[in-house]
Amino acid sequence: MDNKVMSKSFIWMFIGLLVTFITGYAVSHNETMIINIFRNSTYWILCIVELILVIFLSAKVRTMGKNTAKIFFILYSFVSGLTFSSIFIVYKLTSILFVFLLAAIIFLVFGLIGYYTKLDLTKWGTYLMMALFAVIICFIINFFTANETFDLVLSIICILVFIGFTAYDVQKIKALAEEENIPEDNLSIISALNLYLDYINIFLHLLSIIGNSKD
Repeated sequence: MDNKVMSKSFIWMFIGLLVTFITGYAVSHNETMIINIFRNSTYWILCIVELILVIFLSAKVRTMGKNTAKIFFILYSFVSGLTFSSIFIVYKLTSILFVFLLAAIIFLVFGLIGYYTKLDLTKWGTYLMMALFAVIICFIINFFTANETFDLVLSIICILVFIGFTAYDVQKIKALAEEENIPEDNLSIISALNLYLDYINIFLHLLSIIGNSKD
């Protein structure tokens, strides 16, 4: 069963990424939408909506209907695309595509490590989460100090953290796939969400480091 769940998880992850990128690209070419999103409080409202959707989907996915879970995942991917549109304004499309491919290779390598390793990665979860919270706090502090060197260091640490999460999450999917009390489609959606978040964060932080801006 784990291979079937894994396949569905990656398919839904790809669908989510596709929705996000298409939405972001389309919005970036609509001046009115860009103004409405980034010149008032709409952007921060969308960020809050993203967070609420992630928390809600993570908490309720086991009990909600499979179609409802899919709808909420697509909705989250769409809302993410609205905020994601900024990268198409700031960075060259060729650079975005290059970093997308590079992030995909890194993600695939560590996903395979997580799938095939005999090491128990369950203990990694706690340490990775602690590291993530520490980095988030540092990012908030650096938002006010605007130290570019510190920002670079934090982006590198973030990439390492989400590389670790990629291997951890893939192994966790294998373990959860053996639990019969979790509906297959629901497990695929929540797994896809976790993998989506891992990939997006690797991609965004790589882009911030090596992406070529339009300026």
